[in-house]
Order: sequence, then structure tokens, then C-alpha cells
Amino acid sequence: MDYDRLLQGRPYALARAEKRALFTQGLSELTRLHRDCCPEYGRLLDALGTPEVLDAPEDAPMLPVGLFKELALRSIPEKQVFKTLTSSGTTGQRVSRIFLDADTAARQQQALCHIMSDFLGERRLPYLVLDSRKVLRDRTMFSARGAGILGFALLGSRTCYALDENMELDLDGVRAFLERHRGERIFLFGFTFMIWKHVIRALEEAGERLSIPDGILVHGGGWKKLAGEAVSPEEFKARVAAATGVEQVYNYYGMAEQTGCIYMECPCGHLHASVWSDVVVRRSGDFSLCEPGEEGVLQVLSLLPRSYPGHSLLTEDLGVLLGEDDCPCGRLGKYFRVTGRVPRAEVRGCSDTYEG
Repeated sequence: MDYDRLLQGRPYALARAEKRALFTQGLSELTRLHRDCCPEYGRLLDALGTPEVLDAPEDAPMLPVGLFKELALRSIPEKQVFKTLTSSGTTGQRVSRIFLDADTAARQQQALCHIMSDFLGERRLPYLVLDSRKVLRDRTMFSARGAGILGFALLGSRTCYALDENMELDLDGVRAFLERHRGERIFLFGFTFMIWKHVIRALEEAGERLSIPDGILVHGGGWKKLAGEAVSPEEFKARVAAATGVEQVYNYYGMAEQTGCIYMECPCGHLHASVWSDVVVRRSGDFSLCEPGEEGVLQVLSLLPRSYPGHSLLTEDLGVLLGEDDCPCGRLGKYFRVTGRVPRAEVRGCSDTYEG
């Protein structure tokens, strides 16, 4: 696969026919690679009788995302492991381990930057992290939460952490940062529940307010806890705007097992697959394909993982395919909505599992 060419393209520029051809070829190549290089994956495919060549992207054999909690799935020698990414988990909870070589990590980072540049623009912006610096400890083995902060940091010109080591809002530090960048567009990033608990609620309870009229907030994960507090996405955005002045608030869908291939929310409120990722919605009973508008289990596809067999994953999330190539925002590709969790699925996600 010509990754140099693949990563030079625009993130939402491929129409259905061209993208399906690309993914059929690319996923076939990745399936053969991982069959040959990851013994556990190879044995699984042999047991399933999976063909060598795929006829369509949705024919790519699916790994349940929870399998990464059970097995160390690697398609590279141990000495080539550049970084081990873990999903976040509470004490005693098993975590996924994702083994990255330098090339895979670099490709995932490039894809993330291209996706975000489509929303933020090419120019680096002052970066306000709505989290604590303490999450960044071990640079060789770190959680998706830390990886997200560091990944998005490449889009920033100067970084400020809004929370101190005790997860308390550093109001003076944040206001000094905002004053230093008065009149500039500010990029804010954080995980949904942490933003809600440690920033929005903290400001409200203290009777304080920030003024970030030109801010753009990107956030992900943690909707399960907010739903438990009866906070809808609409209320979340309204309370963010009231507490900070930020009107541009965009959610994203993503996971440690396919880092870099995030699905960003457009101004129309739709989650979008990029040219490096795709989504399939399946019926839970027999895993047949759902019709557009029909709720099912999400399968996520990616052309990027070569160091581990993460190119076709069956998630524990439910969603609905809304359309393809015709979103009013103008971006090509599939767009969809996440509607919930598969019943009895283990609670997961960077801020769902946060305790404190």
C-alpha cells in the first residue's frame, strides 16, 4: 500500500466507488499481512475459513474489540515495538494493549493532523488542554487519554493545562494564558466527563466565567456518565457556551484500538469517516448489514494499522448510518450517529473509566 500517496490526500475527498475499491484492496492486503505475521490472528482466520482476497470492504474478518484485552496481538517482532498504547481502565479492569511500531505511529499521527486541519485550519493555534499534565507520565506505555492530549498537541502553538496535579481548575493560569493570546483563535481539547466535572461544573459552582469567544472545543468519550446525570449533548454545548463563551463545540468518536482514525462531528452534528477509515453497521442477531437509519452494532475499518491486526474491529457501540457522500457540510464519505452501548458491554472510554 502506498502510504505516502494515501496520506497526501484530503481527508474527505473520496466518493463511494473509489473509496470502496481502495478499501477492498487495502483491507485484503492487511488481512494477508496480519495472517502471516500475527500467529493468534492467523489461527483465528484459519478456524473461520476466511478467504485470502476480499470482494468488498465489509468482508474483512472482524475482531471483537475486547479481544485486545485478552491477547497480546502483535504483527511485528517485540524489538520493533516503539510504543504500547493502552485503553483507559479503572483499578482491576483489564485494558487493551496496542503495539505500535514507529511507522504505524507516524501514520496514525499524520492522519489525525490531516483530519483536524480540515476543521481547525492549517495554522497552529494556542492549545488549552482541559485536563492535568499528570496524565503524561510514561511515554512508552500510556493511555488513550494521554495519547489524545499528545496527539492533538501537534496542532497547537503553545500549550496550557487547565487543571493542576490535584485535578483542580487553575483559573489564574488559564486566564493568564487567555490574556497572552487575546484576539487569537483558541483550540481547546479534553475528554467529555472531565470537562463537565472539572471545568464547567467548577466554574458554575464558583460563580466564575471564562471569555473565549473565538474558541473551538473538541471533546470525546464519557457520554455514559453524563447520561447518568441526565446531561444531553445539547445541554452540554449550552452549558459550555454559558461558562466559557465557546460556541463551536465538536464531539468525536474514536478508540485506542484505532488511534488516529477519529470520526469528527461536523457542524451538522454528524460523525464522519475519513479516507483512512470507514464504518459498517451490523444487526446484532446475525451480523448482516443494516439499512441506513437502522440501528446496529458498529464495525470500524482502518487502512493504517500494520503493527497489529486492528484494521477491522467489531465495537461494543450501537449506531445508525445516516448517509454517504451527501452531508450538507460538503464532506464526502459515510456519516453516522452513535446511539449507545451494546447491552452488558463493559464500560469503556477515557473518561467513562475515570475515578475522581
